[in-house]
Amino acid sequence: MSIQKGQQAPDFALFNTEKQKVSLSEQKGKNVVILFFPLAFTGVCTAELCNVRDNIGIYNNTNAQVFGVSVDSLFVLDKFRTEQNLNFPLLSDFNKDAAKAYGVLYETFPAFEMAGVSKRAAFVVDKAGVVQYAEVCATPGDLPDFAAIQATLESLA
Repeated sequence: MSIQKGQQAPDFALFNTEKQKVSLSEQKGKNVVILFFPLAFTGVCTAELCNVRDNIGIYNNTNAQVFGVSVDSLFVLDKFRTEQNLNFPLLSDFNKDAAKAYGVLYETFPAFEMAGVSKRAAFVVDKAGVVQYAEVCATPGDLPDFAAIQATLESLA
């Protein structure tokens, strides 16, 4: 079962595309948006992350740090981030620890029968580390409810 609103957000320590380890606990005092996405360079994932890129001002105005998280290697994510000109960090959950902790790991990804791909999911974590918004998309083709994410952030600002 995935993490729910009101629960303490599980900490994680993942590498970003600059090869630096980033942990959720280091973000205390900031609101954090965690966007799990299945795979870099796929159509829906690209659309999702480009939506955030194009609306980054909304997240910045609510003192929110956005992280995109996938099971791709940090090298793949670096190329993806560069090609899509993404203006927020991507974190590699290559070992799938964060996706497991948040309860968003497919046993078998519906497309191509791949094991160990994260579901598309969005979590908003408040300054104290408590989940204030949790959404796990029903299918990999669904996008998170960006309006609900933004409304949650505005209520926390």
